Amino acid sequence: MRTRSVTAIAAAFSIVIAACGTTPAERAEVPAPDASEPAVAEVLSGPLPEGPSALDDRFNSAFPEPLIDPSEIRSGGPPPDGIPPIDEPQFISVAEADEWLADTEPVLLLDIEGDVRVYPVQILIWHEIVNDTVGGVPVSVTYCPLCNSAITFERTIGDTETTFGTSGSLYVANLVMYDRATESLWNQLDGRAVVGMLTGQVLNQLSSPMVAWSEILEFQPDALVLDRDRTGVSRAYGTNPYTGLDNPDGQPFLFNGEVDVRAKAMQRIVAVERNGEAAAWTLDAIAGSDAATTAGAVGGDPVVIFWKAGQSSALEQSELSAGRDVGTVGVFSPTVGDRTLEFVVENDEFVDAQTGTTWNLLGAAVGGELEGSQLTPVVFVRTFWFSWSTFRPDTTLVEG
Repeated sequence: MRTRSVTAIAAAFSIVIAACGTTPAERAEVPAPDASEPAVAEVLSGPLPEGPSALDDRFNSAFPEPLIDPSEIRSGGPPPDGIPPIDEPQFISVAEADEWLADTEPVLLLDIEGDVRVYPVQILIWHEIVNDTVGGVPVSVTYCPLCNSAITFERTIGDTETTFGTSGSLYVANLVMYDRATESLWNQLDGRAVVGMLTGQVLNQLSSPMVAWSEILEFQPDALVLDRDRTGVSRAYGTNPYTGLDNPDGQPFLFNGEVDVRAKAMQRIVAVERNGEAAAWTLDAIAGSDAATTAGAVGGDPVVIFWKAGQSSALEQSELSAGRDVGTVGVFSPTVGDRTLEFVVENDEFVDAQTGTTWNLLGAAVGGELEGSQLTPVVFVRTFWFSWSTFRPDTTLVEG
């Protein structure tokens, strides 16, 4: 793979800024705070606190103590919502989407109470946030290209349902979101409000693995797929404006932090948080020739990682489907009933040693004694090492 310089990546990034335009999004005026109002934590069972907008002034003294230095938040180029979130997502069938999705393309899979939605990365890379309701749950599906982090959150804060927008800013190269209820600023990677009236609040993260489109064709043919023809704007869907960003030997773009030297900055990792502890596995540690399974534990809980070849990197080549094979990952609890299963790979399939049951990459038992069972998904983040280690420097790193 050819190496891209920071200058070349900056030129590619300018394509996004040009596509976004420079007209600021319209935002509602938020009344000034009443000094007699209770603290944020005390009002989340009722209305959200009113106050100034962190989009307009992130140094306002009326805010709770920020969790990060507001001066470390830097402009990414576009204004708020200049990279336009999708607020009214429209969906089509798998068969219709297959006309423009390649088998190896990465897509996000979200299943809430049997309501199965698919969000292609070729759309997310141009919008970064999709505000949706799935299985009756209000959610924000988010993607930060500079960190390659795709994360889904519930978008209800306390008793208030809100939506999220793109602030146009970055913190250590990570997308800074804002909620449209209070215009507080939130880190995308950890779902925390870091500046504004809701500082200290944390969004609930949901399981939404990034899988190859071929897995949807085989195992979720009845899913609904985000339609790229009805996003509200025209973009070069299917192309990657960040060409060359996914370079394991490269350096992060627009990153102003310090790199944890235990691994290369742009090394792909799979990270899991459980019971206050964090662990990350490098791609080398979990990948095989065609399929591999890795056992581990985080916070005292056993986990199993499935990896299967067949998913292209969205950030390497100009066409998403042309990127190198980085594989699809699934992370699950290996405990079914009162048994903790051990897994091996046989003929490129995942098989548990206790019953001989065959499991697919989505954690479903597709043959054998436990057919019809489902492994419990474990929420994980697939991102670059520089990003995860900045937010969780205490992470235990497992290398290949």
